[in-house]
Amino acid sequence: MKSPTRAGKPVVHLYTDGACSGNPGPGGWAFILKHPASGKELVRSGAEPETTNNRMELLAVIYGLEQLKRPSCVELFTDSQYLGKGLTEWLPRWKALGWRRSRGGPVVKNLDLWQRLDALCGQHEIRYHWVEGHSGHDENERCDRLAVQAYQKYL
Repeated sequence: MKSPTRAGKPVVHLYTDGACSGNPGPGGWAFILKHPASGKELVRSGAEPETTNNRMELLAVIYGLEQLKRPSCVELFTDSQYLGKGLTEWLPRWKALGWRRSRGGPVVKNLDLWQRLDALCGQHEIRYHWVEGHSGHDENERCDRLAVQAYQKYL
């Protein structure tokens, strides 16, 4: 059986979440990467002792995308509106303004991570799907539990 593709690229689903105890504080990230055609699933999580929720949201996506061995069509599911708006609205403007939020304004927060994510987005076709947090979405709930569990060692 041939794997489903779009534009000759494999389709994968990436579910992500980040969590923090305090903001800043100990934080965790998690992702679930699924290849629907094969049924394969990769689950990873990690933590940092002092970070922010937004950094954890970004890292979850970055680490998930870094697992892909070839250009793919990625269906990205996240409850982070910061991440979604960044990808769909803010990123092109930030880049045009030299990674600043406005002309002559401050540099974009989490610049290092946004630049890593931007480079990864250049390799893949990414479609963002917002999922309401804590609404019973199985993979989102699972990512949340994994991210929270990951930072517990720093409490």
